[in-house]
Amino acid sequence: MTANIHRGPTLATGAPLGQARGAVIMIHGRGASAESILSLAPELWAEDLAYLAPQATNGSWYPFSFLAPLERNEPFLGAALAAVGALVARVEEAGVPAGRIALLGFSQGACLASEFVARNARRYGGLIALSGGLIGPDGTPRDYQGSLDGTPAFLGCSDVDSHIPKERVLETEAVLARMGAAVTTKLYPGMGHTVNEDELEHARAILAGLGA
Repeated sequence: MTANIHRGPTLATGAPLGQARGAVIMIHGRGASAESILSLAPELWAEDLAYLAPQATNGSWYPFSFLAPLERNEPFLGAALAAVGALVARVEEAGVPAGRIALLGFSQGACLASEFVARNARRYGGLIALSGGLIGPDGTPRDYQGSLDGTPAFLGCSDVDSHIPKERVLETEAVLARMGAAVTTKLYPGMGHTVNEDELEHARAILAGLGA
């Protein structure tokens, strides 16, 4: 079954969900792990936030490039989106509403977070996409339904990233803005496929607003 593909553990740190001001769902990249993305939590630390990181099967949310035809990445992409949706629902059931949930991802995780937010539009606490963008080949229809209703979004990437074309980052910015997100985009000259301190500052600003 598609829903059973990504059944790895979800790691957590920070405040217990029942006591948290907000929650940060942290989505790792290809070949990485929930543990590795959760290692960013100390850089974003607030004692009253819960930080949760799901684990992809074999360290990958979907097998091919995020620019491949959508059907090539199925059923793994659908299962990955469902896994994120199930974790969002779990956080909400624990008393943290979507408006206090931020989704943060790096690389493949940033692509997954962006696509999830676009496909499930409503007011979230934030989207932080580090070196990623919406999924699908050039020319993919971006006829997502619904409104992001002012969701703060930060897109950060190198202008010469070998995995993430800057054009896709800019397309993602345009799509999310059209859907009502408040988007900030930064393309860093010559940066590698990594996360820098300026990106962390933008992430901290979004997380500071959770529950405000």
